[in-house]
Amino acid sequence: MIDDLDRKIIRVLNEDARKSYREMAKQLGISVTAVINRMKKFEDSGVIKGYIPVIDREYFGINLTALIALRLRQGNLLDIQKQIAQDDRIAGVYDITGEWDSLIIGYFKDRKDLNDFIKSMLLKNSVDRSITHIALNIVKEEKRVIV
Repeated sequence: MIDDLDRKIIRVLNEDARKSYREMAKQLGISVTAVINRMKKFEDSGVIKGYIPVIDREYFGINLTALIALRLRQGNLLDIQKQIAQDDRIAGVYDITGEWDSLIIGYFKDRKDLNDFIKSMLLKNSVDRSITHIALNIVKEEKRVIV
């Protein structure tokens, strides 16, 4: 069960996940041991799944964000989605309701890179139809979970 201290610790981590346990304890007005115990609980239970840097993709030449909706042929949709998810350019694969079966969010170097991905995906017999949207501007893209 989540309590107020859990929320406070996650908020501090959202500000700076590199902050030391000592700094967190001082900011929250609790003991270092309390922070260590909560962090261990979060990690052991899978609440915190890992620590990653938030990277500027453009620095690495990844300049295009695409949202791709797929209509998949009958079969094991989850297996098809898992196969698509193996591509390093793909940030998210969602099983969705509505007219489409799946929504993919991917980050690509350029239009050629996106085109190569789409063509290779469409060559698979499992994709019936796709529609691709290219993000012109990213107004908000939040990686943190706000609690």
